[in-house]
Amino acid sequence: MAAAQSAGAVAIVCIGESRDAAAGAAALAARYPRVVYATAGVHPYDAATYDAPRDRDWIEAAIDAGAVAIGECGLDYHHEGHAAPAVQRAALADQLALAAERSRPVIVHTRDAEADTTALVREAGAAGVVGVLHCYTGSHALAEVALAEGWYISFSGVVTFTRWADDALVRLVPDGRLLVETDAPYLAPVPVRGRRNEPQYARYTLARIAAVRGVEPDAMGALVTGNARRLLGLATAVAGDV
Repeated sequence: MAAAQSAGAVAIVCIGESRDAAAGAAALAARYPRVVYATAGVHPYDAATYDAPRDRDWIEAAIDAGAVAIGECGLDYHHEGHAAPAVQRAALADQLALAAERSRPVIVHTRDAEADTTALVREAGAAGVVGVLHCYTGSHALAEVALAEGWYISFSGVVTFTRWADDALVRLVPDGRLLVETDAPYLAPVPVRGRRNEPQYARYTLARIAAVRGVEPDAMGALVTGNARRLLGLATAVAGDV
């Protein structure tokens, strides 16, 4: 926490992608009010065990306790051994429906599932759900669909890697829909590749995004902070927040 704040972070969104993780995120949010904000949802890796009545109950309880978003949820068809696509779609669709019912944004993971993600984002947008495609490395076409539905696009440390080759995607996202994240503890950006990722390192991704878009890092920090607050309905920024 101290390192993150020293690096310029004014708030941390702690992802609860399972019941246990959501409980841990909620405990941190209670310990650090208006600094840590929790989410609650079921990751696609766990979609095989998703049970609508049971999982809806604890996600709703987390929302009642202050969770600012549903997720991380989504679709991931990349790895064998996880739930079948139809099972993942059902789990995501139910969480999107809950987001519509409870007026909460969603944090969506998508990998090798662009057609189904596109369809579900369109359906969710029509139902008034707003969300973010997090740690985004997908196509321009899917990004454009999400943006058309009022969603946000978030970039991680991947954009600092030598293998990253799509700066045009970074420039595609309008200022008001752009977010920067860690995906901690994974994807530590250059120059800290190989370390456990953590919030203080978001500044390196932020600097890279700022350079690609031709703006100063401080201005980019203020921009994405405001976007995160708007998407998640966080407390209004205080004077001096960057």
